[in-house]
Amino acid sequence: MSAIPLTVDPTLLQAEAEHFKKEFATVREAVGRVIVGQSRVVEAALTAIFCGGNVLLEGVPGLGKTELVKALSRVLDLEFRRIQFTPDLMPADIVGTNIMSSDEMGRYRFEFRKGPIFTQLLLADEINRASPKTQSALLETMQEGSVTTGGTIYHLEQPFFVLATQNPIEQEGTYPLPEAQLDRFMFKVEVPFLSRAEMNEVVSRTILKKGAELDKIIDGARIMELRSVLEKVVVADPIRDFAVRLVLSTHPTSEFATERVKQYVRWGASPRAAQALIRAARVRALADGRAHVAYEDIRHYANEVLQHRILLNYDGQAENMRGPDLIQECLRSLNEDGGSNWN
Repeated sequence: MSAIPLTVDPTLLQAEAEHFKKEFATVREAVGRVIVGQSRVVEAALTAIFCGGNVLLEGVPGLGKTELVKALSRVLDLEFRRIQFTPDLMPADIVGTNIMSSDEMGRYRFEFRKGPIFTQLLLADEINRASPKTQSALLETMQEGSVTTGGTIYHLEQPFFVLATQNPIEQEGTYPLPEAQLDRFMFKVEVPFLSRAEMNEVVSRTILKKGAELDKIIDGARIMELRSVLEKVVVADPIRDFAVRLVLSTHPTSEFATERVKQYVRWGASPRAAQALIRAARVRALADGRAHVAYEDIRHYANEVLQHRILLNYDGQAENMRGPDLIQECLRSLNEDGGSNWN
């Protein structure tokens, strides 16, 4: 079983966990004063930011996705930009382009003009409306936090976070996100529609009353400091293996696959999914004031981590199988002693 490294003082680590819990709760509460009824979405977005991931939000228009990013940028004191993805959007419109310019001596040279991707919080609105060529402009940035153009690598200021949105209803004129790009989203979060009480609260806050004023709580430098605490959170070997078995259970050829996974899934989640499960679990543990990961921390974000990484086969699509249903079945099939309940 993994233990706390000898160089880490357990008492100091617990104190850091308590500080993380307090700051995480303060930020979550502040954002919640603006975003009504989307506590799971807010929690997932904050978790991704604190561990350096990206989030794909799927929901109909008008549910506050843009306001969420704006609120995060104010509370976390991060630069925010928005790109509206359209069919005619080109990669250069995102990353920037080289232009011809002249200096004071009249000599011509190429100068790189940075695009809107050079920010810290990027809202890629309706990302699936751009062509695959344009969508691919985000691949390097989402994975490595850099942009390569003209043989030069430009590193983006950290922390850097992409929050992309797509509409699950209107599919005309859209392009499905390629698997390579979907895999670079740490979470896919389905944004639910508001209840009656929540909608009344939204109208009251936005129309009948003055909107909430948000102040800076932490900044980018503090976020990077908190990220360093994540590496100290203890992940016991059996819990790490549970995350690995969960990912393997989404593959139809795995010994841990359920019957429905074998029948309806063409390809399962990648190793990035196992990494994302551990990273998200560490944030959840710290947000609860713990310096160790529990099994429940792995289960908590299983849907968000895995659902967009499962590729259904023809039968699965014909039967309208849902990724979250298969994931919950996989969770039920696994026990905590290293095996499967069904195999």
